[in-house]
Amino acid sequence: MKMIDRLSPKHRRNAALAACAFATLVSVMPVRAEEAVRQVLPGAQAPAAPQQLVREKAPDESEIQRFCSNIADAARDRRYSLQAEELKQLQAGIDQRMKALDEKRAEYEQWLKRREVFLARAEDGVVKIYAGMKPDAAAERLAMVTPDLAAAILMKLDSRKAGVILNEMDQKAAATLTGIMASAARRVDPS
Repeated sequence: MKMIDRLSPKHRRNAALAACAFATLVSVMPVRAEEAVRQVLPGAQAPAAPQQLVREKAPDESEIQRFCSNIADAARDRRYSLQAEELKQLQAGIDQRMKALDEKRAEYEQWLKRREVFLARAEDGVVKIYAGMKPDAAAERLAMVTPDLAAAILMKLDSRKAGVILNEMDQKAAATLTGIMASAARRVDPS
């Protein structure tokens, strides 16, 4: 039984491809006598003269071409199957990442909803606190917070109460807050 018959079909194809490549290489590369490796051992015969070296006959190029063309379809099919398998693995990785991304997005959306509900409750509570304060005390406290927050609180207050608080504030702070509230109330972007 030949050694090649014991190989699996996969290994037979690989051996055939290697043989095709080797045969093509051997048929294309000429061997010169001076390139041959000679080994001289003590007490051994003298090396053969270059003209005595005989190279085995290389297979015909047409024979090599036939062999390579016979296995070309099998090699192409194998290459396609390997590429398809790699694409399936990549697709599975992408699907897994998309699933993780969707889970994170859902988690962030839920967190954002909870945050918005909390802020709405806090804003209502803060507005009620400032609505119940004396105007001079409210003006003093609003001057200490960020202008955006102060303007947002004043916009949610009753207009009379907000006017009295602005009247009690420093002129520069009141002008800044009035500018912020006016730009927030503007429906069209001026730019």
